[in-house]
Amino acid sequence: MFENGANGVTGPLKGIRVLDWTMWQFGPMSAVMMGDMGADVIKIEALDGDAGRAVARASTLAPSLPGGRNAYFEANNRNKRGIAVNLKTPEGKAIVHKLVESADVFVENFRQGVAERLDVGYETLREINPMIVYGSATGYGPNGPDSALPSFDGCGQARGGLMVSATPADAEEPVRVSQGVSDQMGAIMLCQGVLAALVARHVQGVGQKVDASHLSANMWLQGMGMTMGLIMGGDRFGAYDRKSAWNVLANLYKCKDERWIQLMHLQPDRYWESFMTALGLPEIVEHPKYATMEARSENREELVRIMDKQFLTRTSAEWDTHFRATGDFIYARVQSVDELVDDPQVIANEYITTFDHPAIGPIKMCNHPNIYSETPSGIFREAPELGQHTEEILIDELDYSWEDIASLQEKGVIL
Repeated sequence: MFENGANGVTGPLKGIRVLDWTMWQFGPMSAVMMGDMGADVIKIEALDGDAGRAVARASTLAPSLPGGRNAYFEANNRNKRGIAVNLKTPEGKAIVHKLVESADVFVENFRQGVAERLDVGYETLREINPMIVYGSATGYGPNGPDSALPSFDGCGQARGGLMVSATPADAEEPVRVSQGVSDQMGAIMLCQGVLAALVARHVQGVGQKVDASHLSANMWLQGMGMTMGLIMGGDRFGAYDRKSAWNVLANLYKCKDERWIQLMHLQPDRYWESFMTALGLPEIVEHPKYATMEARSENREELVRIMDKQFLTRTSAEWDTHFRATGDFIYARVQSVDELVDDPQVIANEYITTFDHPAIGPIKMCNHPNIYSETPSGIFREAPELGQHTEEILIDELDYSWEDIASLQEKGVIL
């Protein structure tokens, strides 16, 4: 369990300040990753707050928590301090500009032109701080005829090809992957870009703007296959067809308990004899219809049916125990997300961790994905309430007085 508050902060980005002017998931999650790595992240919201605070349903989940908290917002905004500022006022812009003076990173994910209209675009902020790293999350990239169009997770999956890639060959309609994976992948790519720009600033002495988009992130998620297809003149990876798998040792099989096991032997000849013997089918190892990879491919549908029948003789747990005892095979039991909390590997590596939330109590959260031997990441603070740290930041870090605070509140600049 990680310690709450700034005193417990460690991580490879400790000492880096990030200004997070983002909403929903794509932008906020990129800043979460930086906060997990120890950056001081200040979330800048309008006086009515990030729209993510009001999410009433996320797929099958109703995110409401005790004390008016929201699971969607908590997941996307941990490890941040929060200020609420009216950027439509000169005084509000002045507050953000003062923060930019000593900031390392500014992140935004608003539609094209919004940041510029509110005087927080890259060209404006680089005049204030030439070394700023400016991260921008967009739908379809900064250039081109659709650069100004809005986008959410499903749009990224649709236009970036992920929906088609995730759809089984015999499905009648495209499949959308749940849990905002397009936003999540975009956030990872934006974070990676910002980190690279911070290295360039340190090594080359330059600040710069970094753009990541739903379109680019979803394409890169499939980048190996796309690039192979392009190299080969426009061919593409087809959807997986389990019943007609070219490599039967890299295929999915149902067990007696109706659970599934995914095999991933990408060198099938190397594993053919040992795996088929372990599976209980030694008689077909030298059979001329299956003895070579070419023969297996020609007779793959028949071979899949034979293996299907054999896998149904044991449960997935029984096969798991048997395979571990009889060889060094490459496979995994198919699990749902809710099963991961009890997975011994997840537990051993703290991929899920417990955080003592001051308003909710102890809660489990998906941990930062990387493990750092000398500068551990962690969950150091809960997501901020709207404007929670406004006065603290203005007084302690920007030298505003209490009289200034009262005046700004009176003018509707801050809460």
